[in-house]
Amino acid sequence: MKQFDLQSHVDDVYSQFPAAEHRPVIGITGNYKDLCCTLGNGYYQSVIAAGGVPVVIPPSADRHVLMNTLDQIDALILSGGGDFNPLWCGEEPIPALGGINKERDLPELLLTRLAYNRQLPILGICRGIQTLAIALGGKVAQDIGVERGERREERGERKAESVKHSQDADRSEPTHSVSIEEGSTLFNIYKDEILPLQSEGAGGRFYVNSFHHQAVSDSGEKLRVVATAPDGVIEAVESTEYKSVLGVQWHPECLGDSGQPLFQWLVAEARAYREACNLHDRVLTLDTHCDTPMLFPQGVHFEQRDSRILVDLHKMTEGRQDATIMVSYLPQPKDGKTFPEMVPFDVAGPTAYADLIFDKIEQIVSENADYLALARTPADLLVNKQQGRKSIMLGIENGLALDGRIENVRHFADRGVVYITLCHNGDNDICDSARGSQTHGGVSDFGREVIGEMNRLGLMVDLSHASEQSFYDALDISKTPIVCSHSSCRALCDHPRNLTDDQMRRLAAADGVMQVTLYNGFLVKDGEATILDAMQHLEHAISVMGIDHVGLGTDFDGDGGIRGLRDSSELLQFTRQLLCRRFSEDDIRKIWGGNFLRVMRQVQDER
Repeated sequence: MKQFDLQSHVDDVYSQFPAAEHRPVIGITGNYKDLCCTLGNGYYQSVIAAGGVPVVIPPSADRHVLMNTLDQIDALILSGGGDFNPLWCGEEPIPALGGINKERDLPELLLTRLAYNRQLPILGICRGIQTLAIALGGKVAQDIGVERGERREERGERKAESVKHSQDADRSEPTHSVSIEEGSTLFNIYKDEILPLQSEGAGGRFYVNSFHHQAVSDSGEKLRVVATAPDGVIEAVESTEYKSVLGVQWHPECLGDSGQPLFQWLVAEARAYREACNLHDRVLTLDTHCDTPMLFPQGVHFEQRDSRILVDLHKMTEGRQDATIMVSYLPQPKDGKTFPEMVPFDVAGPTAYADLIFDKIEQIVSENADYLALARTPADLLVNKQQGRKSIMLGIENGLALDGRIENVRHFADRGVVYITLCHNGDNDICDSARGSQTHGGVSDFGREVIGEMNRLGLMVDLSHASEQSFYDALDISKTPIVCSHSSCRALCDHPRNLTDDQMRRLAAADGVMQVTLYNGFLVKDGEATILDAMQHLEHAISVMGIDHVGLGTDFDGDGGIRGLRDSSELLQFTRQLLCRRFSEDDIRKIWGGNFLRVMRQVQDER
């Protein structure tokens, strides 16, 4: 009989193989019971039906297992199961606490936090939504009946429970409704099946099953509540960032066709995640401006995932970022102060301070030589990427570092600096600042000399922070293209640090580049900027300048960082936004540093 003929089945697999598509790999956390790692069949069957490849993740806190697992999967499902130990939330157990599953708690909390840091799509189911909450700073009620009773008692109420959250019916039977917030990811997933609520615009109602006595009580800052039961129990949460993270309290894997859209959403997100990762393997990703050295006096650890800085080795790895230009930032003295009074180190002057910062960067690179390398040229960046090392380039923010001495241009060129931002927030002896007092009426005589020497020695002229007149003067003076390493569009946000459309057109005509920055106040005039605002600035710049003259200069650790792009670990989201907007791989290569490196190559070749 054919069904027992193994070779015929093998032949059938191979006959289909040339047409087989690559499918996203979805990791599913396994339950632990009676010395066995187990998994309900609904989880893996739902993943297969949605077009994914399921793999079971056993409960292990071994760091090698965790990191290698995350390298191999494209999305994560946090499955259901027993209670969490309340000590993870800093609480003592109450009598109503059920059986905890200590084998799962730490492995899953670690896995969730690490997956979140890597931008992996995540779907939490039942216990899984609670895993999300605890791992990302929220809390879980040990027993929702007890907690609701206590709250009602505090309010002087004596009302019976309105919803039974642990049904006796078959698991495939919905037994209560949830109200879903309009505009949420969950609402969009189920928009064709949601019943409208009576109050217009308030969202919709969806019917679910229910098998739990614990639930999220506090979603924390990284998650927001998007669905509740009629009695107020939290039934769904999703990321407050632009990330593919969603948790539901019910069991969609048991609901048949009505549960399948969640798995289809996850598989689609996993496919998009893998597409972005693969693109980063092929494309060099360069952030042209970060201020991380400003935080060196705090004793930060670049080799660790240090919460005090937005750019470190682990965050660059998580965001699949290849390179950054770290600047030595020099504050412009004001109010009668001298430069040594403005900085945290005991130095003789601006040049010595810049050298000290570069010494510290070189020390960090030397101590992490297996993972980091300095780069001076575009070719260096490519070699480092091929060797699996992250690159740091050196820049100067504020030509004050020259200390009025033209010979210091060569000094910093010899150190490997690739650009000098001519000024910062205040006029200096080179030029007027966008936030200065128009001391020179543009570029000074000394500034003309500096620009000429930078041209001769192959250093890029950076005009972020410069006044409009300084900008136009420098364009006329420089014999090589100039850059604006971290600026945005004044047409969208009227700030003197941003470029007007005319400046942008003149910059493009001179073959220069403008790098959109992630500083909140340069993206929106009021309120909180998000990744969507950054994309608007990028697309406006492209509409004015063309695709060959734009890029990204985050200003991380210099107050840069916005919702959806808060640090280097989230830079993969920038690529996902580019892919969603149908940019070609060639265009993405240009935006992710190709345009900037074209200018760098031209400037260095003409020295």
